Amino acid sequence: MGVLNVTPDSFSDGGAFAGLDAALARARRLIADGADILDVGGESTRPGAAPVDEAQEIARVEPLIRALAAERTVRISVDTMKPAVARAAMAAGAVIWNDVTALRHAPDSLATAAALGCDVVLMHMQGEPGTMQAEPHYDDVVAEVAAFLSARAAAAMAAGVRRERIWLDPGVGFGKHMTTHNLPLLAGLDRIVALGFPVLLGVSRKSFISALDGGNRPADERLGGSVAGALAGAAAGVAAVRVHDVRETVQALRVWDAIAQAGRAG
Repeated sequence: MGVLNVTPDSFSDGGAFAGLDAALARARRLIADGADILDVGGESTRPGAAPVDEAQEIARVEPLIRALAAERTVRISVDTMKPAVARAAMAAGAVIWNDVTALRHAPDSLATAAALGCDVVLMHMQGEPGTMQAEPHYDDVVAEVAAFLSARAAAAMAAGVRRERIWLDPGVGFGKHMTTHNLPLLAGLDRIVALGFPVLLGVSRKSFISALDGGNRPADERLGGSVAGALAGAAAGVAAVRVHDVRETVQALRVWDAIAQAGRAG
């Protein structure tokens, strides 16, 4: 899953692809590099990000999704917590609703997901985007994330979302301490996979990589750690990885898989 933010303030690439022409060019590059899904976002969920109203968010994502859908090359996901934006995105051609609030943001989120009949990514986040990094606490981060995701999947199915439409995302970096929580969560990914739903993993360019690298590395200098996280996810059995650097990640996964296949053949 290639990240395509059409926002002025995302933590990694805010403002870089805000215009339609620039966003389309970036999308085509991600597809050429090997992306199977494009995740289009019109509102930043970085810590402390300012909220965006529905109309503005729709105006950012709808033209791009419509243009990409007309080219019929890859599946399109919309990264939003708002049901109105999800409805506009699906009408424009998106097929996946990627929701960082796991369909908790609005009273009609669950019903909207069921009515749309699209795939839905339910992500774990402790708190809200603006405050999620204010002293997050867990007694057992893997067990608590797994319990939350299981409960949200059950709530979605009770509302009418078909089981085969549900994806889970452990929410690395969302309401979790840089290393105290993120590392055990990554080490315990097999327990999230064991819940029986496809898992989407997003570790690309996250701050914990910089923390482990002994300094305040900017987002675009975290490629090595991002690839390492993607490989850890693949080893644990996740279904997809959400990344900014598609070409490098695809190459790493192909080599990793070739080595694994050679080992099985031997």
